[in-house]
Amino acid sequence: MTKTRILLCASCFILLASIGSVAQDKSLYERLGGQPAIEAVVNDFAGRVLADARINKKFAKSDPARLTKNLTDFVCKAAGGPCTYTGRSMKASHKKMGVTNGEFGALVEDLVATLDKFKVPEKEKGELLAALGPLQPDIVEKKTDATGEPLPAAFKPAPPLKKAP
Repeated sequence: MTKTRILLCASCFILLASIGSVAQDKSLYERLGGQPAIEAVVNDFAGRVLADARINKKFAKSDPARLTKNLTDFVCKAAGGPCTYTGRSMKASHKKMGVTNGEFGALVEDLVATLDKFKVPEKEKGELLAALGPLQPDIVEKKTDATGEPLPAAFKPAPPLKKAP
């Protein structure tokens, strides 16, 4: 092999390695498709959750606009995006909701169904679930597999979003 060919092959190898490195350097937010993709996923997910009898009673007092906005900002931030989440902590948001392990599992199933609908690749799906999964102890208050339990009367939701003037 001539020196020129060796140099050309080495250059191609370095270029390919650089391209692979750039692809790996993209944040999960970018790999998911940025803000428009996250909004589409969250809108579908919220609709799925609100229609799911296994868990929708827990959202009976929630403002759907606030829920969708906060979920979008939360997922965006968790994925490394530029959003700022201004909602309450997961622990404070779910305090006195009486969320069960079964209801948390149903929520995750709904999220996976939405991610599958949007054909989110396994790697990105796994990363997103890994970012959200550790929140379970802050959300679940009842160690039971029961689902469809009513929202306790003591639960006080966040106020609805204020309408823009």
